[in-house]
This record gives sequence, C-alpha cells and structure tokens, in this order.
Amino acid sequence: MNSIETKTYKVHFNTKAYQELNTYIDSTNFSKIFILVDSNTHEHCLAKLMSQLETAIAIEVIEIEAGEHHKTIDTCVGVWNALTELDADRKSLLLNLGGGVVTDLGGFVASTFKRGIKYINIPTSLLAMVDASVGGKTGVDLGALKNQVGVINTGDLVVIDTSYLDTLPQNQLKSGLAEMLKHGLICDKTYFDKLTDLSALTLNDLDILIHESVEIKKEIVTKDPLEQNERKHLNFGHTLGHAIESYFLSHADKKELLHGEAIVIGMILECYISSELLGFSKHDLDYITAAFNAIYAPVTILTSDYDAIIELLKYDKKNEHGNINFVLLKAIGEPKIDCLVDNTLLIKSFEYYADTIKKV
Repeated sequence: MNSIETKTYKVHFNTKAYQELNTYIDSTNFSKIFILVDSNTHEHCLAKLMSQLETAIAIEVIEIEAGEHHKTIDTCVGVWNALTELDADRKSLLLNLGGGVVTDLGGFVASTFKRGIKYINIPTSLLAMVDASVGGKTGVDLGALKNQVGVINTGDLVVIDTSYLDTLPQNQLKSGLAEMLKHGLICDKTYFDKLTDLSALTLNDLDILIHESVEIKKEIVTKDPLEQNERKHLNFGHTLGHAIESYFLSHADKKELLHGEAIVIGMILECYISSELLGFSKHDLDYITAAFNAIYAPVTILTSDYDAIIELLKYDKKNEHGNINFVLLKAIGEPKIDCLVDNTLLIKSFEYYADTIKKV
C-alpha cells in the first residue's frame, strides 16, 4: 500500500513501513532508542518489532501496565523516571508499540521529557491504527475523565503493520471498527456501507479499509490541525460516548466498556438527537441503529444512570463559555459542529437507545 503523507510526517504500511523506519533511524543521529510497551505488547508484539530493527544503537524497553486505568500522570512519572535512570537525553528516540493508551501516553511522555524528544507510533490495535496514532493528539486521563491533560504534537513517523491485528480478540477489533464507522458517517456513506457488511470482508479488504480510514482522518486533520473547526467533526459520537465510557470506568458495579463500545452508543444517541434537531433522516437513523446493534452487544444503561452521565458532559474538551458543544449530523457525510442540546432531548436519546436494544 502507498504511504500517506501529511505536512509533518508520513504513515507507512506493512513491509515498507519497517524499511522506512530503518532508513529514518539510520539517517538520524540518535543516542539511544527506547521502546514503550504495555504488558500485552511486550508479550505478543515486541519480538516482531525487534526482529525488524536494523541498527547498532542501544535499545532499552520500558513496560507499563495494560489498560485505560493506567493512562495517568502517575504512569507518565514512572516512564519519565525510567528514561532518566536509563540515561535518555534530548537525542533519544521513543518508539510507542501498542494500542491507544500506549500511543497517547507515549506521545505525551516524549513531547514533555526534556522539553521534547522524537517519537514514532507503532500502533498494534485497530483503534490505534485508524485513530489514536494519527493526528498528533497525545495525553492522559484525569481520574475517569478522558484525555484531560495533553498536547498536540506529531511523531516523526507512523508505522502500521496490520499483522499485529492477529494478536487481538474480537472485542478489540470491534472497538477499532467503531472509529472507522464514524469516519463513514461524517464523510462517506459508501465507506460506511462497506464496513457494515463484515461477512463479505477479507483480510486484504481490511488493509484497504484501514488505509482509507487513515486517509480520511489525515484529510480532516490537515485542514484543521489544532481543532478549531473541521477537526471537531472527528468528535461525532464522542461527547456522549466519552461520558458513558468515563461513567462505566468509575463505577465498580458497571462492566468497563472499551472505547469503541462506548462511542457506538454515543453515535446512536447523537444520530437520534440529530434527527430531532437537524432533520437527520429517520430512515438513516433506523439503518445506522440496526447496523450498530447487529455488530455490538447491547449495553444496559439504567434510568438512574442518565443524570450522572449528563453531568459528566461538562468536562468535554469541545465545551466553550459554559456551553456543551455537540457534533451532530444533518445527513450522512454532513456534520455540524457546536450544536447545543437540552437535557430533555438527551434523556429522550437514552430512552431511544434503550428501546432499540430491547428489540435486538
């Protein structure tokens, strides 16, 4: 597959990706290479990466615990201390080998250690390949609140090797698929339609669809790197989705949701709100809801949960001047930013979702 070029870095795929990575390392005078992994990618992915690296530069591995619970400043402190103890300097390179937690946290660590060292993302989950590793958003959670602390700073390369997907369970693949489906809803109905027919997809098709998803995100980020306008489109489904994800993450009696599982619910809710506020097609609302419910297991959100989830919306990063700003859809491929939604309609959207999963 052809590489995707942005203004500041390139995204390379599969065999060519390692060739480009080695060329980059060979052409740059790094003092040391550090590889950030979590406990999963240490076991399942590190050996593959090490076998592909062709360099005499010293390599050190730093491991963090896997999971969203560990995407915190405390984990960053541990990595900063490890870098210091292993004699990292401003000419060091950090390779982030993992899913969205590793690429988000690793990018933030690199962007702040000694006021910034070079980093490269090597995503191993579908979610990280099509979303987290691309676009330069780095950061960590603040308690259960998603991505409250971070910076926008791009790495020097993104290396996408789709063979890492062989290590993922089905629920992780579906979590990443949610972001691809979102790209279809905000940009291209044909792309959305292709993704909903999973039975017809081959591995080669998946490679092509991943490439297309990265291309969609790249086009949006290129137009608006600092998220002042068009880049907000990528937050469709995330205002409510992040609040649901945070709520389930912080309550011991709830089963923790993967990012994509929460975002799917957010997209259904926000499609319903779009139909009520912006005239989004009821036919498309039904079609999208049925497609999501055919792929993703239903999640019970109790009536008693609604107010607490809505309260979490005030922490959304798109908010301005005390307003909670939603990205909604006028039509598939036609998003509208900075939409205000009253609590009564938010409650109705939860009731709509509850009614749809009863029919599944």
